[in-house]
Amino acid sequence: MEIVPVAYDSLGVRSMATFVSLKKLNIFIDPGVALAPTRYGLKPSKEELYALDVLKDEVVKFCKISQVVIVTHYHYDHHPYPEDERMYKGCFSNKKVFAKDITKDINQSGKKRGRIFEEKVKTLASSLEYADGKEVELKKVHVSFSPAVWHGDVGSKVGKVIMVYVEKGKNSFLFGSDAQSFADPKAKEWALEKNPRFLIVDGYPTIFVGWRMSQKAFEQAKRNLEEVVKEVEAKTIILEHHIVRDLEYKEKMREIFELAESLGKKIYTAAEFLGVENFFLEAWRKELVRGERKVDAKGYYSKLSELLEKSRKRAAKV
Repeated sequence: MEIVPVAYDSLGVRSMATFVSLKKLNIFIDPGVALAPTRYGLKPSKEELYALDVLKDEVVKFCKISQVVIVTHYHYDHHPYPEDERMYKGCFSNKKVFAKDITKDINQSGKKRGRIFEEKVKTLASSLEYADGKEVELKKVHVSFSPAVWHGDVGSKVGKVIMVYVEKGKNSFLFGSDAQSFADPKAKEWALEKNPRFLIVDGYPTIFVGWRMSQKAFEQAKRNLEEVVKEVEAKTIILEHHIVRDLEYKEKMREIFELAESLGKKIYTAAEFLGVENFFLEAWRKELVRGERKVDAKGYYSKLSELLEKSRKRAAKV
């Protein structure tokens, strides 16, 4: 099993686009790439716009060699914008698609976006199946989907998501889409039950603590994540997405990093896992727009694309 983070927040965009390659099957999870429309009251920098174009292309390239595509919920950093015909065709044409159910455990916004998704995908995909709580066998690969869990804290206004577990032989991987440090106890319990050997999880949006999120809720989410880090077999953990929009996230989650280290486990960003520098373009937006920070976006994405191409060539043999 090879797991490739293709587009992530530490790579310069809002996304958790992930490719999973197995001996006879390639799976792509959450083929969406987006930018914050505003941050610090500012529109995206030119570097972010460049990143968006590059990483959309990468997502399409990986989807084209995948047989299965999964959409965990209907935020546009997890599936394409409706008007993006190139991404829809590139990501879903002739694919077996599994997605969040649009008829239950979903808010009005998700239901509306989900209907648009259904209409567009059913004309492209070989099949579309709503996956909440289901288990399937695909070419001797076991894939489980969690029941719908809250997008962060219980009762979140932004609705619910499904998580994904992939198992093949002794290898196993859990994708904790927008679970925000397993803030929902049901998300935590599902992760503990599956006990993956490799874990990707969305981290709590620490920039909102004391504003949109309470300190109490944050502390509970930290305890939930701490339990998962401590109990599951995974020695490689990617903690990403919402959390890395806060440049102080490591200090705010210091006890989690210390716990992992004490257990011989390693917590990475997607960029760190791939062996490239963190490119926190959204968090740097103020400095980039004002010209106070200079980055070599073309050089960075050239190097990243070379790394991704090597993984894609290996996986294309499937």
